[in-house]
Amino acid sequence: MFAITHKKIYLTIGAILMLLSWIVVFVYGLKPSIDFVGGSILEYRLEGARPMPVSITEALVNNGYESVSTRNAGETNMVIRMKEITPEAEEEVRGIVAGAAGSAVVLERFNTVGPVAGAALLRKVIIATVVSVVVIMLFVMLAFRKVSEPVPSSRYAYATIVALIHDISIPAGVFAILGYTMGLEVDILFVTALLAVLGYSINDTIVVFDRIRENLKNGMKRDENFEKLVGRSLKETLARSFNTSFTLIITLLVLFFVSNEAVRSFVLALLIGIVAGTYSSIFLASPLLVIFGGKKAKS
Repeated sequence: MFAITHKKIYLTIGAILMLLSWIVVFVYGLKPSIDFVGGSILEYRLEGARPMPVSITEALVNNGYESVSTRNAGETNMVIRMKEITPEAEEEVRGIVAGAAGSAVVLERFNTVGPVAGAALLRKVIIATVVSVVVIMLFVMLAFRKVSEPVPSSRYAYATIVALIHDISIPAGVFAILGYTMGLEVDILFVTALLAVLGYSINDTIVVFDRIRENLKNGMKRDENFEKLVGRSLKETLARSFNTSFTLIITLLVLFFVSNEAVRSFVLALLIGIVAGTYSSIFLASPLLVIFGGKKAKS
């Protein structure tokens, strides 16, 4: 199986992608939405020509509004983020935007989150993510507890965790770039997408690991070592992995092009995560098992 024969190349590619993602996140950071930091977000549809975002920002700042940022959305909309305001103040904001744009505007979205609620939500997200990873690791160790040769069950868990870190690092890196270049924010839907990706990736990885366990239980073929057995197991599950991922990716692509902007960012995170998860389950997790097996994997 090519994924095992050229495992060092694929592991290096995965490591480089993760490293680049971490660097991008460290340098640019993720742009948090009001879900986490509090504030108000407003989306307007402009009936006439759309002005430059900076002109809307300047008009609002000149009228006393704080922490204002404006960006285009789609063909006719504008999204404005600012310090928390009341529904009454939104009517004033709408009038300012209409005056700066020189045309009528229609409110399509208005969400407000207090800073305390945003901080509490962020803590819950961090706790949920950590608990999910720990539970996954324990589950894999328990599921493969009877597999001790040539790789102990703990190594299956380690390989799974490395794959999961890869799968959430790639979407984070892409969103950090998009946040820096296009103002794309990460919200609770982004976190939901990452948790969904974790679930998909662990399922895909365990399918391969389960086939490895089954083949170990049935015994190796003549002149077959653990490395070759892993390659055979991957080959037996490859069509299933690709077909499942391809079907899901096609569905998500359709959703991406027909959904509104709020849902589109969620779908984008899922798309990137599913592609990363498919790569990791085939080209990272199983090759890592062979690496962990050391000399035993070749004997």
